[in-house]
Amino acid sequence: MSHCLTRRRSLFDSFALAALWVLTSPPTAPAEDWPSWRGKGGVGVSREDAVATSWSQTENVRWTFEDPGLGHSSPIVWKDALFLTTAAGEARLLIRLHAGTGKEVWRREVLSSPLERKHQKNSHASSTPATDGERVYATFLDKDRVAAVAWDFDGKEVWRVSPGEFHSMHGFCSSPLLFEDLVILNCDQDAYAYIVALDRKTGKERWRADRENKVRSYCPPTVFQIEGKPQMILSGSETVTSYDPRTGKRIWVCDGPTEQCVASLVYGDGLVFVTGGYPDREFLAIDPTGTGDVSKSHIRWRANKQVSYVPSPLHHEGHFYVVSDTGVLSSLVARTGEYRTSKRLRGNFSASLLYAAGHIYAASEEGEVFVLKADPALETVKEIPMGSPIYASPVVANGTLFIRTWKKLYAIGK
Repeated sequence: MSHCLTRRRSLFDSFALAALWVLTSPPTAPAEDWPSWRGKGGVGVSREDAVATSWSQTENVRWTFEDPGLGHSSPIVWKDALFLTTAAGEARLLIRLHAGTGKEVWRREVLSSPLERKHQKNSHASSTPATDGERVYATFLDKDRVAAVAWDFDGKEVWRVSPGEFHSMHGFCSSPLLFEDLVILNCDQDAYAYIVALDRKTGKERWRADRENKVRSYCPPTVFQIEGKPQMILSGSETVTSYDPRTGKRIWVCDGPTEQCVASLVYGDGLVFVTGGYPDREFLAIDPTGTGDVSKSHIRWRANKQVSYVPSPLHHEGHFYVVSDTGVLSSLVARTGEYRTSKRLRGNFSASLLYAAGHIYAASEEGEVFVLKADPALETVKEIPMGSPIYASPVVANGTLFIRTWKKLYAIGK
């Protein structure tokens, strides 16, 4: 009897300790998909709190996938489905892998077309696809026309449309933006330039917005909720412009920061943070609550040190973080533009910054990944060579860090 009482008391104590652990332990952030360019919200931020900070080309690597071509697009992930685009010769490919094992599920040739002229830092598969969990949407250039194609998860083509021509000496890149029932594409170019919204189910055009200045830029639009309403904002064509994503109607426009832009915008502490580009290099922080021309009324600060042209920035806990193309990582106070720290990293940079689990991940063109603490001091945690150039931006999905080099896609995690 004494033994039974002791055992019951032991079991009770165990249950009590377990309940206490559940009640007192900090909540764990849920695993997340990464469905489009720069993840949910389009700002390069993961809410997951268990992401690898140390690995090698073999250690803590769950699997690798040999790229059959070359592309600078990022992978996207929806549960166990990972999608990747690449260009193998004249063939533009969409590939589905199993996200947990790296096993190829299917491969589709989206189109075959002569390779367009491009900048040396561009590729023929630079547009990151997007998915809503039912279909995956990809864009390529087919001779001189934009090709937008939707596929279901079984690899069956659903629709294919061409919203217009595209002409640029630097090549093509237009990552699809999914908003409500729309697929939105930016086609800034050295000709008739436009933003177009397509019906997600049919590909039918829903609205089109003219881009007056007709200058090539490659900034994907991003939707932010501002004062309870969605604004679709992008830089390029000599302006920063906000649109109603449901209709394409312009809300406000701000001159600058320069002629051409590549980096996506971020929003934080009530300000839209813009970095660009060519030929001028400048940061702009814009109050997005205005209407009409806000060039003289809503710019809150400017800065011109260590500006990035290609890599997109981050916002985290009151600071903007940005890495210049030449490898200087800076933290700036979001509200004022004050520089807190600038730190030289080795190499040159095209990939955008990633935030996950209290860390910033920066990948160089020379193939090195820098892991730093996400605070203004920018303390380096790890420097990891990957053995091949990196132009694609790293992503995090469902506990795994994905890094794409010129040769392989790595799935990293314990």
